[in-house]
Amino acid sequence: MQWDPATRYRLLLRLNNDIISASTRREVFSAIAQSLGDIFRFDRLSINLFDEKTKSLSYFAAAVGISPLEISEDVRPLAKGAIASAVIRSREPFILTDLSTHTYWQSVKAMRDAGLNATMAYPLIVRGKVKGTLHLSYAKAPEHLEEMIEFLSEVSSRIAMAVDHMMTHTRLKHINAQLRRQKEYLTSQNSVSESFDEFIYQSEVMVDVVRQAKMVANSDVAVAIIGETGTGKDMLARFIHQMSNRKDALFVKVNCPALNSALFESELFGHTKGSFTGAQANRVGRFEMADKGTIFLDEIGELDIGLQSKLLQVLQDGTIERVGESRPKTVDFRLLSATNKNLEQAMQNHLFRSDLYYRINTVTIKVPPLRERPEDIPVLMERLAAQQSAARNLAPPLFANSCRKIILQYPWPGNVRELKNVVKRLIILRPGETISGRDLDTQLSGMHTSTRRKPMTLNELERQHIVRTLKDTQGVVGGANGAAALLGVPRQTLQYRMRKYGISVRKLERL
Repeated sequence: MQWDPATRYRLLLRLNNDIISASTRREVFSAIAQSLGDIFRFDRLSINLFDEKTKSLSYFAAAVGISPLEISEDVRPLAKGAIASAVIRSREPFILTDLSTHTYWQSVKAMRDAGLNATMAYPLIVRGKVKGTLHLSYAKAPEHLEEMIEFLSEVSSRIAMAVDHMMTHTRLKHINAQLRRQKEYLTSQNSVSESFDEFIYQSEVMVDVVRQAKMVANSDVAVAIIGETGTGKDMLARFIHQMSNRKDALFVKVNCPALNSALFESELFGHTKGSFTGAQANRVGRFEMADKGTIFLDEIGELDIGLQSKLLQVLQDGTIERVGESRPKTVDFRLLSATNKNLEQAMQNHLFRSDLYYRINTVTIKVPPLRERPEDIPVLMERLAAQQSAARNLAPPLFANSCRKIILQYPWPGNVRELKNVVKRLIILRPGETISGRDLDTQLSGMHTSTRRKPMTLNELERQHIVRTLKDTQGVVGGANGAAALLGVPRQTLQYRMRKYGISVRKLERL
């Protein structure tokens, strides 16, 4: 081929036009491969990206042509790419016309074994920084090598700008997608989040719980919060996050009972557009959202054992891969978890992995049930009544003295969550009025009288509480006035517990 200025100009113009029309990394690389293939007739073309922070190489897109197995790994240490390493260090092209004289390098030996005998590598430099390397390899050293070497130096500078532009574009798309996802998440959390004003106490046992929470807040140790349903494990986790040095980043809650095998990886790790049927856009997973922040695995004891190994791998490695991507991403998060189950018993029953248990359980904080801190009940009820009334623009109710004895005798199987729901009902039924002992007893009578007749298990009490709430909402589960909202739990969690206890909306009247 003639390499006169007019020919070079036409070739560069074609390369520019092909690159400009591309909108993805794969399309940009295909345009480069097509243009360079017509000009330089290579047997293998690859573009490496250089990560200065991790000292690693990754492919801008899958290489074309001959692919030696030993150098096909998508992400690899810089030390494994001897030629790329030499180019990056020297910031100069590296030309080898006879690879047989350099087989002491493992990567060169792999190229030779695959049938390649010559290679040309160029640094991709943008704004004074090496962004990566361009490699053209041949089974036989090409003719007119000197002219090719000179022209490729000019070509590589154009490719460097195109690669840098596409990587910047990709990062901006990623940031925008992450911001959209965070906005959606925060909007959804605003509808269910609890105020820290509810996190009030005066009992010694709760003073000790809060003391423990403050002690671990600024460390990055994994904390397992245990306690019965409705005791405020979620709120304690948020408290730890707000007291930590990660408070300016997101607190991301994962509702483990709602995860199934079909949604697990997409929900936690994210997915790329088109990676499966219904994946119409890229999605940022929960772990990626929690980068630099806190991830809270709520009711982790309910997670299917078949999914626990996938979760364990992320907790061990600190890396994720979106569904549809093979490029791992490092995430930096603080792990908090909560459960109302006896995980040690679950391990003995082979329902919970022991390695996962020790990974999440560096520190354990137990939140006591409401019945074990009775001195907190009156002040909690007063505060909740004031909050609920203010939210409805109502005057707060007054509680008759007879209410105190009732609330202290009642076992509160649903704990603070149940107390909150009882107060909410009373405010709706008696806005701004004095709440009598009879009013309160009416709300508690179903569970109160049955617990006095015969001791019940916590599961039985929880089942009764769910049934009673469903009857109050006439079987409505979701929505602002549904049972899930009254119980203060996500709809999926309530549906999970309904299945667990065999509760059917159609058969409520028989329950």
